[in-house]
Amino acid sequence: MPEPDPHDPKDAIQSGGGGAMSLATGDAEALGTGPVPGGPASGKARSLWSDAWHDLRRNPVFVVSALVIAFLVLIALWPGLIASGNPLQCDLAKAQEGSQPGHPFGFDAQGCDVYTRTVYGARASITVGVCATAGAALLGGVLGGLAGFFGGWWDGLLSRLADIFFGIPIILGGLVFLSVVTGGSVWPVVGFIVLLGWPQISRIARGSVVGAKQHDYVQAARSLGAGNGRLLLRHIGPNAVAPVIVVATIALGTYIALEATLSFVGVGLKPPTVSWGIDISNASGQIRNAPHMLLWPAGALSVTVLAFIMLGDAVRDALDPKLR
Repeated sequence: MPEPDPHDPKDAIQSGGGGAMSLATGDAEALGTGPVPGGPASGKARSLWSDAWHDLRRNPVFVVSALVIAFLVLIALWPGLIASGNPLQCDLAKAQEGSQPGHPFGFDAQGCDVYTRTVYGARASITVGVCATAGAALLGGVLGGLAGFFGGWWDGLLSRLADIFFGIPIILGGLVFLSVVTGGSVWPVVGFIVLLGWPQISRIARGSVVGAKQHDYVQAARSLGAGNGRLLLRHIGPNAVAPVIVVATIALGTYIALEATLSFVGVGLKPPTVSWGIDISNASGQIRNAPHMLLWPAGALSVTVLAFIMLGDAVRDALDPKLR
């Protein structure tokens, strides 16, 4: 019996041992279509999150903003790493003086070191921004997700409630709310921001869940007997959370600016808490005589807000398939 010729397609198909598969694989690779599914070189498809991380690592905007935010979080947790002074220790004899050895940013109207207060002011701003964003994202995400999934009267009630909160001017609401809830610490400010911040995230979560529950894989899971809890946690939630993350990341910078604004008008954080908004308020009347008092805390606030907004834009570009 003659030996099969490996160059003859008929013999290759009839010879067994995966000849047809080898021929199909070779044809696919020759055409540049990659390995066929189930072939020896087949790879696992990447998910949305792995694709997003792959894009983010190569985005200079994300890298720069992430490094700035990492530095800000570091000094917020351990300000003593780069500032050895006491932000509450002041010397009136040095009031409004400029830069000196050991005091590169000069002194404020009370004789406090502007550099030390600028470094320590990051703690309050980062704390308010992170906690308010986490609270608003959790509350809005849960309420919006449930409304989008169940619909009916629950959806209508949540929509009307969100409309009420959307109609409250945020600065006016802060003046009223924080003038009643006194204390001057970060937690009343965080509570107010969560109270007025959840409706925006709730609408994003609702729309995302409404779109996700129409997909075929959700209908297939439901037909196989999956309950509401499993559908939300295993199938709909992971595929609907990306827009919420994007909006929350951008909102974090906005919340930091809102805290500084409320502290500036005197209803947010209050002394002895060290805040960029408080320092900007104290320096606003001395901008002609001592501009350095305003320049450094305002610059730190601007850089922080810009870093979080740039990070949110980069995350949005990576997670939105329409922008690829």
